[in-house]
Amino acid sequence: MNVVVMTGNLVKQELRYNAKGTPIGSGTIAVRRDYKNQNGEYETDFHNFVVIGKLSEIIANHVNKGDKFGIKGKLQNRVWEKENGEKRYFTEILVDGFDFPSKGSNNQSNTNASQGGQSSYTRDNDPFAGSGNSIDLSDDDLPF
Repeated sequence: MNVVVMTGNLVKQELRYNAKGTPIGSGTIAVRRDYKNQNGEYETDFHNFVVIGKLSEIIANHVNKGDKFGIKGKLQNRVWEKENGEKRYFTEILVDGFDFPSKGSNNQSNTNASQGGQSSYTRDNDPFAGSGNSIDLSDDDLPF
């Protein structure tokens, strides 16, 4: 099983498009360790990530440098050979879902987005938003 879930702060991000027009995002997330070092301070790890498809545009439009957000994906290694024959390795998170912060808040939102349209509730797809109609329910209809 290869599943990675992290919450941290956006350090940097970049959005570009390949020759076919597919959006490709990349960036770095800073994640604080859960324990203190010998000096009593928390250390931070910086992890690279890549996002392919529409999700990369969503992240680029809704998460800014310094914002707290969460990512979900899988760990992958890329290997290539330099001209001198030396092998180089690059480890990154291939993101397939994320949680982004709500506007005007440093707290993480419950709004969730994921690759492939499998997101749960978001403000953009709420079927009851803006309808202005009340729903008649009796106390007997409630499960609690």
